[in-house]
Amino acid sequence: MDSQPPSRTSSTFLHSIVEYLDIILGFIFSILAIYFHGIGYRDLSVISTAIAIGAFSMTVAEIADILAERFEEPYASFVLTFSAVVVEIVLLFMIIMHATGAEQGMDTVKGGIISAVIVDLNVLLGIAVFIGGLKFKEQEHNEDTSSTYTTILLVATSALLVPSILNYTENAQKLFQASVVIATILMIFYIFIFIFQTRTHNDFFKASAKQRMFKLKKKHHEHEHQEEEDYIFDKLPNWVNLLVIFVLIFAIGFLAEIFAKDGMVLAKNYGVSAGLAGLIIAIIAVSPEIMTAIKAAKEDEIQRVVNIAMGASTVSIMLTVPMLMLLSYFNGINLTLDFNAFQVGALLLTIILAWKTTDNGETNYFEGISHLMFFAAYATIATLYN
Repeated sequence: MDSQPPSRTSSTFLHSIVEYLDIILGFIFSILAIYFHGIGYRDLSVISTAIAIGAFSMTVAEIADILAERFEEPYASFVLTFSAVVVEIVLLFMIIMHATGAEQGMDTVKGGIISAVIVDLNVLLGIAVFIGGLKFKEQEHNEDTSSTYTTILLVATSALLVPSILNYTENAQKLFQASVVIATILMIFYIFIFIFQTRTHNDFFKASAKQRMFKLKKKHHEHEHQEEEDYIFDKLPNWVNLLVIFVLIFAIGFLAEIFAKDGMVLAKNYGVSAGLAGLIIAIIAVSPEIMTAIKAAKEDEIQRVVNIAMGASTVSIMLTVPMLMLLSYFNGINLTLDFNAFQVGALLLTIILAWKTTDNGETNYFEGISHLMFFAAYATIATLYN
């Protein structure tokens, strides 16, 4: 009778544990979060919930990455960015619901919207470009991608300035109406962007022919030398993977309610600034994308990194803002888009920096560290700014 040696069995078991560590941690910390929430230990509840949301979000990102490999750009990046943005919307909406119109809570939501873009363009892009630059002297991407995305982001940021400026005028009472108009404009603009990306100019968001050939040869070589994939989601059909993503996002929504309810109390008790709270939420939501981007950069797929970072930033503004306003309105809450000067200024500077570091179609580690230094400065001010 054939049997595996004990050492091999142990190695297989450990490999399985590592392979599904995110799911395991998600379930363990979900149970802990529910328990601590039930007995009133808010500190431990928030920590456990954050870890559980991060772990489940990582699983969502991994499944989305599998689906992405079955499609071509720009659809591949859409799967990941849309999954991450749904998590972001769920987190922020739960905070809106538990803020019950309180200024601190609404400021946290607005800080989260802006911070999501800043984290995408500085932390995600910065770390990936830095790590990729250490392995490869220079990495090439399609310069039309960054040019198009930075144009889109500059227009979107300029649109957000309208209600922010209106708040300082005699027409401040019309702030909500102005916010609705701007949210509608952003949604209409995104429809045109989507058509531009997927129909008329999808070549703007693909790697060059040389890069695609290099990637094809690399994948062919890896396929010849690797063993059969044993990760369960690699074997499942697309519709099942999409169903799993939906179930996990539902679980994240449930956990997000606990996170928002206990987190709002803790933020008030500890005097956490709205900027720092928004930044923490953004990092939790974006962390799976960061891991995916790092992996892509190490494999010299910097085009995918740019698509993820800038694509997620675009979707964060174009879809998150209108969806949050719509969900809030149906729940009797008027969310306005009056961002403060620090938030809008940081967003504009981030977009300009991203434009300067990607406009020539090449990246190196210095450009990555530049984004990380900018983020360190932003995080410092966000922590102290009230």
